Amino acid sequence: MNTPSNLSMTVPELHAQNGHRIVPPFPEGSREAVFGMGCFWGAERKFWKVPLVYSTAVGYSAGHTAHPTYREVCGGGTGHNEVVKVVYDPAVVSYATLLKVFWESHDPTQGHRQGNDVGSQYRSGIYTFDEAQEALAKSSRSAYETRLRQAGFDAITTEIINAPPFYYAEEYHQQYLHKNPAGYCGLGGTGVGCGLH
Repeated sequence: MNTPSNLSMTVPELHAQNGHRIVPPFPEGSREAVFGMGCFWGAERKFWKVPLVYSTAVGYSAGHTAHPTYREVCGGGTGHNEVVKVVYDPAVVSYATLLKVFWESHDPTQGHRQGNDVGSQYRSGIYTFDEAQEALAKSSRSAYETRLRQAGFDAITTEIINAPPFYYAEEYHQQYLHKNPAGYCGLGGTGVGCGLH
């Protein structure tokens, strides 16, 4: 078990599904990506299923409260989003691949909700770590919005900002749908492909 410096509670060091580390240090050459796309249980599963992704972890980000708890985030007063952190090696998994999973696994036009999950903690968000991630995130948003508009959807509401601090969620949330395969997942895509490969 490990307590990272940006965490007020303890989380396992290892991913329950693949055995890799979910807290630093990560292998040399690793990069991080952070996405919000509704309930983080289902979002995390979408990314750990991507071949060769090193690891995933769920947490809270893009709010104004340090070390929030799940109850505080669900109360709506922290401004945080439920997010998934993806650790990957860009030499084997491209950021474009992760963006494809992001766009096609949820409906980015719903504002502060995703399906039956309603609240600012379920908003669509991409939190970038460098100019290259930001540029690709923004260009893919523009391209996907054109496709969605043609299919009759509203404008994309996804926020794209520099990655704020990531606070790990409580232990029982980590890889929840691996531990509870029949657990709740409210994610559903639009059925419209984003065009990324």
